Amino acid sequence: MDRGVRLHFESLQLHRSSRCPAHRNGAVTELPASFILKMPPMPYRISRCQVIPLPDHRASFVIDGRERLCWHFGTSYPRPFFFPLNGPSGASLTRMGHPGAPNHDHHQSVWFAHHKVLGIDFWGNTSAARIRQKEWLVYHDGDDEAVMAVKLGWHDGHDPKELIEQELIVAVRSGDAARPNGTSETLIELQSTFRPTADMLEFGKTNFGFLAVRVAKSLSAHFGGGQLSDSEGRVGEPAIFGNRARWMDYSGPVVSPALSGAVTEGITYFDHPSNPSHPTHWHVREDGWMGASACFAEPFTTTKAAPLVLRYLLHAHADQPDPARANSIFDQFAKRTPFTVTKATVKHETWTVRRGESLGSTPVG
Repeated sequence: MDRGVRLHFESLQLHRSSRCPAHRNGAVTELPASFILKMPPMPYRISRCQVIPLPDHRASFVIDGRERLCWHFGTSYPRPFFFPLNGPSGASLTRMGHPGAPNHDHHQSVWFAHHKVLGIDFWGNTSAARIRQKEWLVYHDGDDEAVMAVKLGWHDGHDPKELIEQELIVAVRSGDAARPNGTSETLIELQSTFRPTADMLEFGKTNFGFLAVRVAKSLSAHFGGGQLSDSEGRVGEPAIFGNRARWMDYSGPVVSPALSGAVTEGITYFDHPSNPSHPTHWHVREDGWMGASACFAEPFTTTKAAPLVLRYLLHAHADQPDPARANSIFDQFAKRTPFTVTKATVKHETWTVRRGESLGSTPVG
């Protein structure tokens, strides 16, 4: 037999045999096909934390099979928003719209907006200004957190060209170990980069912007049985409004679908130390909403070369707020490095999200 043909024949024999061929008297012996077929396949593990695209322009954040948060980005509303934001019991801790004022329908649960962008109102529903999702970049599942990255365009309603591109990165993870009834709390980290299309752009002085939360009616201090409190020990709208604080909390009773009764839950809203106005002024109302007011005291100018980056954290928690625990969560949040979106280096993915490259973090998407 020709030497080249013999080597080719032997290589075929090795290829057809198992990866651990048996040797007898120096010859290669093939293992039976039944042995190979019975080799167990590599197991596939479903990630605990998932972000799942849904019909009607939505993306659902699910942990352990239960929805914690849902992102809505269709064009039926002037801007995207999150709804619901579910508490540990499964009840939504936010609502769509004001409980008593029809002219506050722009209060869409949890949303980004600003009242004065070059004098243009992106806050209410009466102007032509719109915020639209341009594209999604990353949907990443993991055991520790689910991460979504999207690009939004801020349009004045007249010029087709956007004024601002907002890169929004959302990371949703469990806030504690499982509770006795099988539920758990949720932490929602939000990072936004506002890059103007012009060389610079001014966000005007206003109470309204950038991230707002309209709580469920039952959490409201006026319409329900809830209470506002902050990191400085202040309680209620008159004591808190306009003052600076590291975090804000709105807590009260909700009806639990799982427990068939009322429980106390709430949302703690944290301002990151890297934000330009930290500790931020707060715009809060007894009727059931709270917002970090980055431009409360003065306008802010952002540039294309050094865009405005804002980082916030929402904690959907059980029971009344625990100031010591909230301070601990704030300290942990303060140490977390920011996210960056970069080109992916793996098959079938275009973008990836990393945290703190300079600190040696690994990719999360």
